[in-house]
Amino acid sequence: MIQHLSKTHEVTVASLAHTAQELRDGSPLQQHCAQLIAEVVPDAARWTNAALSLPGTFPSSAAYFRSSRLAERIQDAWRNSAYDGIIVHCAFAAQYALPLQGGFRVMDYGDLDSAKWADYAHHRAFPLAAAYALESAKLRRFEKLVAQSSTHCTFTTRGECDSFRQLGISRPLSVIPNGVDAGFFCRDKVPPTDSKVIVFLGRMDYFPNIDGICWFAKELFGPIRARVPSAELRIVGANPVRAVRALAKIPGITVTGFVPDVRPHVNDAAVAIAPLRLARGTQNKILECMSMGIAVVSTPEAARGIQATEGEHLAVGNSPQEFVELTVSLLSNQQRRTLLAEAGRAQAASAHQWAVSMQVLDEVLRSVSA
Repeated sequence: MIQHLSKTHEVTVASLAHTAQELRDGSPLQQHCAQLIAEVVPDAARWTNAALSLPGTFPSSAAYFRSSRLAERIQDAWRNSAYDGIIVHCAFAAQYALPLQGGFRVMDYGDLDSAKWADYAHHRAFPLAAAYALESAKLRRFEKLVAQSSTHCTFTTRGECDSFRQLGISRPLSVIPNGVDAGFFCRDKVPPTDSKVIVFLGRMDYFPNIDGICWFAKELFGPIRARVPSAELRIVGANPVRAVRALAKIPGITVTGFVPDVRPHVNDAAVAIAPLRLARGTQNKILECMSMGIAVVSTPEAARGIQATEGEHLAVGNSPQEFVELTVSLLSNQQRRTLLAEAGRAQAASAHQWAVSMQVLDEVLRSVSA
């Protein structure tokens, strides 16, 4: 999005980083913007901010992203430059935009985080369930406040957009589907025809990913390996928590941790899985694997935000047993997984093109600046 906007607009990017290294890793953004405003907020400070917000009305999940220094720098830049408006990505970043006066404001929710926290509440035991329910209610109020101060609101899926309508806020709405760079996410070699590698992509300190892969590894991988003894599960993603690292003790499972480029770690994969039981919006992990020509097996929850047909572009396991059966079938039948993979790649390239999504963004900007 930033690269696209920089072609016709002068763009300032403001963001946070967890570490100085993460800040350095993000420095290439400077090639596509007039100014990069970024601050490092370590995890310890983030969690302290979140904890201090527990008794109040401000969402702890938004406080986690609070930086007084970043707020000051954004306000200084806003006062000293003739900006036409601001695009806010996700509700957590909206706290930085609320004090700014003048110009249009496009609120890109992506997906509704309050609904995500409500899902967590339904899947956790007391007292965590109560804490998640409270956070969902606080975040829902904040999402309404942010919407009321916005000129236009955008979402990644039609389902998230429909959920927003239930808030009763009258604002122009648009759906900007997540895209995938099909030129980047492609295989540089043909995978072995006898590959039995199953891959999972995702940040491994994110609860839905942790829950999904632990469930798959402990409950489904055993039955799969009983029928396909050479099956391997490769978990690729940064910051694996202890529960995920422990999965490497199970025969046939590898946990990579952070890798600078996921593609070499999935080149030889036969099947990619998205076993998420909690999922909102579009799962980029699915799009990336489809784009790479890897047959995908997903839960219905994870597949919901993908513009694809079940059974034609990706396989959807509607029960644990069906998830196992589909995975075994694809591992065992090269022709079937090749057909599914090729159809999935074509669908990702056509339905989730960044160029199409950016056309929608351009239309939104024309409407708010008219």
